[in-house]
Amino acid sequence: MSLILDNGGYTIKAGFSRATPQPILNCITRTKAERRRNFIGLQVEECKDLSSLYYVLPFQRGYLVNWDTQRQIWDHIFGNEMLKVKPADTNLIFTEPMFNFPSIQEALNEIFFEEYNFKSMMRASAPNLAAYEYCNYVQKNPCCVVVDSGYSFTHIVPFYKGRAILEAALRIDVGGKLLTNYLKEIISYRQLHVLDETYVINQVKEDVCYVATDLYKDMSIAKSKGSSNTILREYVLPNFLHIRRGYVKRPGDKPAEEFEEQTLKLSNERFSVPEILFHPSDIGVQQMGLPEALVHSVSLTPKEMHHQFFANVVLIGGSSFFPGYRERMVQEVRKLVPDLFTVFVYLPEDPVTFAWTGASHWRNNKDYNNSMSKVTAEEYREYGHSLCHERFVTNLTFKQQ
Repeated sequence: MSLILDNGGYTIKAGFSRATPQPILNCITRTKAERRRNFIGLQVEECKDLSSLYYVLPFQRGYLVNWDTQRQIWDHIFGNEMLKVKPADTNLIFTEPMFNFPSIQEALNEIFFEEYNFKSMMRASAPNLAAYEYCNYVQKNPCCVVVDSGYSFTHIVPFYKGRAILEAALRIDVGGKLLTNYLKEIISYRQLHVLDETYVINQVKEDVCYVATDLYKDMSIAKSKGSSNTILREYVLPNFLHIRRGYVKRPGDKPAEEFEEQTLKLSNERFSVPEILFHPSDIGVQQMGLPEALVHSVSLTPKEMHHQFFANVVLIGGSSFFPGYRERMVQEVRKLVPDLFTVFVYLPEDPVTFAWTGASHWRNNKDYNNSMSKVTAEEYREYGHSLCHERFVTNLTFKQQ
């Protein structure tokens, strides 16, 4: 039996290799209404008042730093409320951030082998597993570039024959957390104080924001008034009595008679927030946008491989759900590369669980049992951290089938 734990900064995708992953929030949630209770994962649905929720996050700036919080979340996942894991009989496949610190890696080894006592473990990054999935089950191609736009930052990593080209890997300090915080600031300045409403505004971002394929045209429309402003949306905020989750109000809908609705009017906010992914300098982050970073990353690889990389770009991570995201990436990258290169950008049906699916296919592949990419409990007791570093960092390669 194998457990796959895609341990993201915002959500954990957990499940056994032949089952369906269960995404849960990777945080302990607290609320002012019930101060003495902690809500872990899906327990947040039991909370009666979701206003002014605040999070205790195990991840800060993309790296695991709050171990006590993370242990409580893992205990919940492994326990009887969720997966009922028996570690001594379970192989663990665990995802970690790119360029993870050695001290964090060693702590992970100790926790999973010495505290939980898992039978074996394999550590890999989400881009590694996404590249394996793409190169074996989507396109039979040895090359691809994975753009992983996660919670804290975005990684762009080229892969060749299952191995990351780390010299060309880039990180941009823009992710879903920054976008949500920016939307909170805009709404608080223009309409309503929502700086404490991270949970609600994150839902607003997911429901109404999109990536503009023609930014100046959309800006012009957003300035219009009346019916000519086709971008304007009215968002009904939840009151947690009659409305559990907010929703976009359709044009012509009458307000509810039995209670007073509180609404937000969102126009240029809908596309100006995701635009940070393409122009981080707009809010003072002096880094390249995703298209420029992608082209720069590919330019650091051997020249004869460039055409293959541009023809095999993979988008994963929560920000990939924005409508228009893939189309804008194709449009912007096309402008930056020679005409003789084909530009193809692949967006999975579910970009969040794509890496988890890759881990599932890897585990169910006959090469897994014979691979040197996992470490058993017996090997760890004999060789310790040095063997883990050798197999998970130095020599980690996913062979193409």
